Amino acid sequence: MLKLKDILDATGGTLVSGGADQFKGISIDSRTIKEGELFIPIKGERFDGHDFVEAGLKTCAGALVCRQWTGRINSGDGKTIIRVDDTLQALQAIARFIRKGFRGPVVAIVGSNGKTTTKELISSILGTRFKVLKTEGNLNNHIGMPLCMTRADEETGAMVLEMGTNRPGDVDLLCRIASPDIGVVTNIGFEHLEGFGSLEAVRDAELEILPYLGKVVLNGDDDFLIGGVSLKFKGPIVTFGIGNEENDVTASDIEAAGAGSRFVLHFSGSAVAVESKLSGRFNIYNSLAACAAAHTLGIGSDKIKEGLEAFGGVRMRFEIRKVRGVTYLYDVYNANPSSMKASIEELAGMAGITRTIAVLGDMLELGEYGVSAHREIGEILSSLGVAQLIAVGPLMKEAVSRFGRNAIATESPEEAGAELAKLVREGDVVLIKGSRGMKMEKVMEVIEKGMEKNAVAEGRK
Repeated sequence: MLKLKDILDATGGTLVSGGADQFKGISIDSRTIKEGELFIPIKGERFDGHDFVEAGLKTCAGALVCRQWTGRINSGDGKTIIRVDDTLQALQAIARFIRKGFRGPVVAIVGSNGKTTTKELISSILGTRFKVLKTEGNLNNHIGMPLCMTRADEETGAMVLEMGTNRPGDVDLLCRIASPDIGVVTNIGFEHLEGFGSLEAVRDAELEILPYLGKVVLNGDDDFLIGGVSLKFKGPIVTFGIGNEENDVTASDIEAAGAGSRFVLHFSGSAVAVESKLSGRFNIYNSLAACAAAHTLGIGSDKIKEGLEAFGGVRMRFEIRKVRGVTYLYDVYNANPSSMKASIEELAGMAGITRTIAVLGDMLELGEYGVSAHREIGEILSSLGVAQLIAVGPLMKEAVSRFGRNAIATESPEEAGAELAKLVREGDVVLIKGSRGMKMEKVMEVIEKGMEKNAVAEGRK
């Protein structure tokens, strides 16, 4: 329960009308707010949550509103109204207040790729010992992360927080709210270059986490990352990686196992056989990062193994779907040049055994690097022996120009799905990937609808 006094102390707000003096939680969405919660309207680029305060007050116990809106809100009977200068800053202040009173470990995850899966793996491991509060879905920004933190309760034993960044200063702001004890940096890659401008700027932005940490967990195979950290951090460093025995946490005997993988985990003299439900070499790295963070917190090898093996994956992130003899590598949540290359390498690893097809959408937010990055993808596909490319969007046409034969350029994911349906056959392996804005999940929807129609037609015969 969030107490009114604590909210007033945290935000410096003024009580306009009294009602409830404690709240079951906080909501920023009037459509989903629950009875007993406090509504905090947030002003966005396209809307202002204050426009929905009256609707929210029909259900919630009270609202926290900006100063200029106070006179326009009719609280009604028994509703608490708190006036503040800025509601977003007030939300962040409440999260910061909660963090100051929290005595459990707080783990923060940053990096260009693998943050969400690493967060979930760490949560799965820590969940064998604690009740874990974690950021949900893609709520990893200056609104979503503090909102998630307000859901901590007296039973919460650990927080695992993903921190996203689109521009310099984002990670610093999130760290000022969350004050993490341990930080995990998964890797540095080509992300949001439109906002950063260079790989060095991406690294600088991710490493804004360092001044707040007592200990940091790093990808020891990422020389560019290690080079940046060595200049900025003098505290304890734990490294993870594959094949380099100098790393603190490593993996050996890696092999594919159906829709998952097997490997042996090595750390602190232990060798632990793990059967993971996750596929892909990049997910071995994510597992190693989670192991390193958990071991740093004193979690034993048996619980680390239990947590790693229990986790079944994140929806839309390199899911393996088998449909009518075709294997789909369904990786449609997002894409940048680093993650695209990693997924293509996984696809290409199956070349020679079966036919491989890549259905790829534009990688967005690359700025001036957009054209060259997509041309490089075409060259990578060709050099690795991928049999067929179906490209979606104007930028991915550049990949077609470098791929050569057996490439199709389409304007939409629906069109790509239709083209794929014409040529896919039993035994094929198909990678579907692109930036979130490209809505590449629609490719799979076309395939599934086509199968439904075929099933109905066959039933009629």
